[in-house]
Amino acid sequence: MQTIVDPALRAVLSERTARLREVAQELKAELFGIDDVIDRVIDSLRAWYVLPQIISRPVIVCLWGLTGTGKTQLTRKLAQKLGFYDRFIEVQMDGFSHGSGYRTAGSVSAMLAESGIEEGEPGILVLDEFQRFRTVDTKGTDIKVERYQDVWALLSDGRLAPSLSFLGEIESTLAWSQYGEDERTDEEKAKKAKFRLSPYEAKELKRSLKLKEPLLEIMAWEPAQLQARIYEFRGQQQTWETDYSKLLVFVAGNLDEMYSEMATRVEDCDTDADIFHELTRKLSLIDVKKALSDRFKPEQIARLGNNHVIYPSFSRATYERLIVSICDRYLAEVTATSGVRFRIDASLLEQIYANAVFPAQGTRPLFSSIHAILSATLVDAALWALEGGVAAGDTGTISFDVARQGLRVRFDGHERFFAANFELNRLKQRANPDFRALLAVHEAGHGLAYGLLFGRPPQEIKINVASFEGGYNSYSALKASSRRNCLDRICVGLSGRAAEHMVFGKAACTTGAEQDLRTATAAAAQFVRHHGFGSRLSRTDVARDPDENLNTGVDATNEEIEALLAQEYARALALLNGHAAVFVKLVDCLVQNGSVPREEVAHLLGLKTGGDLSVLEPYAARLEAFRAGAAALDKVSSTRASAHAGSTSGTSAI
Repeated sequence: MQTIVDPALRAVLSERTARLREVAQELKAELFGIDDVIDRVIDSLRAWYVLPQIISRPVIVCLWGLTGTGKTQLTRKLAQKLGFYDRFIEVQMDGFSHGSGYRTAGSVSAMLAESGIEEGEPGILVLDEFQRFRTVDTKGTDIKVERYQDVWALLSDGRLAPSLSFLGEIESTLAWSQYGEDERTDEEKAKKAKFRLSPYEAKELKRSLKLKEPLLEIMAWEPAQLQARIYEFRGQQQTWETDYSKLLVFVAGNLDEMYSEMATRVEDCDTDADIFHELTRKLSLIDVKKALSDRFKPEQIARLGNNHVIYPSFSRATYERLIVSICDRYLAEVTATSGVRFRIDASLLEQIYANAVFPAQGTRPLFSSIHAILSATLVDAALWALEGGVAAGDTGTISFDVARQGLRVRFDGHERFFAANFELNRLKQRANPDFRALLAVHEAGHGLAYGLLFGRPPQEIKINVASFEGGYNSYSALKASSRRNCLDRICVGLSGRAAEHMVFGKAACTTGAEQDLRTATAAAAQFVRHHGFGSRLSRTDVARDPDENLNTGVDATNEEIEALLAQEYARALALLNGHAAVFVKLVDCLVQNGSVPREEVAHLLGLKTGGDLSVLEPYAARLEAFRAGAAALDKVSSTRASAHAGSTSGTSAI
C-alpha cells in the first residue's frame, strides 16, 4: 500500500532537515573539541525540530561535563540558530535564575508562563546547574527542597496541574471579604477596603485559569466575578493541565562525582590535557547514573531519561586551536584600532598553553590568562611601533623571551621587551637540588612498582608541578580488581616510602608519604573488611542503622590490616632493590626533565602501551580452560555411567 505524502509537508521536512545539517556544521566551526557532542545533540532533537507534530512528551537531553566545556554556550547558540531565541528560557537550578522575580523564583511553570513559549507549542527550556538542585545529602537522607518542585512533573510528561493551593487561598480571601463581617471589630470594619487582587495574585490567577483578559481588568473584578470564573474552571477539568509536552528540555550540569577519582589523582594545571581527555572519554551512562544517585532519588533520576551526553575534557589539540583563535581575535582588534599588525611566534603559543591550561577547569582560565598576557602588552607594543614610525603593512613578531620570562616584540630589526605574567613557569621549577632528588626518588618508586606489577606504565610521572609542593603518578582505573590487583595497589602505594628508605636510609625517610599511607591503609582495610580477601568473609563495618546486618568487630581486624601493610612494604623494598638499575634511570630522567614520558617508562620496562587493560586477569581464557575441563570430566562421567548401565543390564539377564 503506497502512502501519499503531502508535497508541502515533504518540502518542510526537507528544509528543516537541511537546516539541521547546516546548524551542526556552524556549531562545529564555532565550538571546538565537541564535534561528537554536537552530533549527539542534533540527533536527539531531530524529530522534535523536523516533525514536532509527533512529539507527545518533552524531549530531554542531559549534558554533563566539567566547568567551562561549553554546555550552556551550546544550548544558547542552538536556540538562536534554530530561530527559538524568543521561545527560550534558561533556569538556574541553584535558585538564582536570570529574570525571575521574587514571586516566580521558585516555580518553573511560572517562568514558563511569563516566557514566549506558548502552551502546546515547541520551545526550549534549559535547566542549568542541575547538580545544585540535589534532593538527598551525602548520606542519602532527603533534603527539604521547596523551589522548582514542579520540574519533576514537567520532566515526566510536560503537563502541569494548576496551583490548587493558590486557588484555595483566593477562595478563602473571597469568603473572608464576603462573610467575615460578624467577626470583625468596628475598627476593622472602618478600615476595611474594597476587595482587590494584588498584581501578583492577578498574574497567578490568569496563569492558573488560563485567562485571556489583561491584568488590569482582572484586578478590577468584583468578588462575584472571580468566584464565577473559579467555579467555571473547576467544572471543566479537561482544561486544568497546562500543556508543555512539546518542550525540548536541556538538563545541564557538572557531576563532579564522575570526575572525582581521576581529578584527585592529578592536579588541575599539571596533568597532561591528552591524558585527562582520554580518562574522561571513558565515562559512560553508568557513571552518570552513579553520580546522580549521590544527589537525587531513584524516581527523579528515572525522569531524566537515558539520553545523557557526556562532555570529555578538552584534548591538547583543542586547547591549541582555542589559543590560536583567541589570540587571533586580540590581534585583529589591535589591527582594527591602530593599523599595526602582529603575528605570534610558536614559542609564545607554547608558553601560553603551559601557563594557561588547567584541564580540569575547562576554558575559563584560558580566556582570563590570555587576556592578562596579551591585552595590555598589545596596546603598549602598538604604541611603541607607531612612535617608532612603523610603515603601514609591516608586521611585527611577538615571541617568548626565555631568559627574562616575558614577551619580545620585533619590527625590522628593532625589538623591545615587555613584561608578562608566566607564573606557572616559576612555580613548576624545583631549584633546590635536595628537594628535586627527594621528589624524583619518591615518584620513581611509585612509577617503577606500578609498571612492574600492573604490566603497563603510569599515565604520568612528574615532579615539576605548580599546584602543590610535591610530585605525582597518574594511573589508569580498573573496571574490576582481583585479589592480586588489590595487593599490588597497596604495594604501589607504599613504594614511594620504600624508595626513600632504600636510597636515603630509614632515618632520612620524610613525611611526604603521609597521604600514601592513608590511601594504602584504606585499601588494606577494604581488602580485609569489605572485599572478603582476608581471614574472614563477613562484611566488617560500623553499623549506622539498627537494621543493618554487619560484622561490627572492627577492632579484631586491626592487627591483620597492619600485618598486610608490613607484608606489602617489604615486597615493595624487594621489588625496587631487584630493579635498581632501571630505578636510577627513572630518577635521573625526573631530576633532569621534571617528568618521564609514558613511552620512556614502557621502553625501560619492556611494556606495551596499547590495548584495553581495564581488566588485567585473563578471565576469558580461564573460563575456556574451565569449560574444556568440565567437558572432559562430563565425558568421563558419561562413559562410566554407560559402562555401569551395561553391567547392571547383564546381571539382570542372568
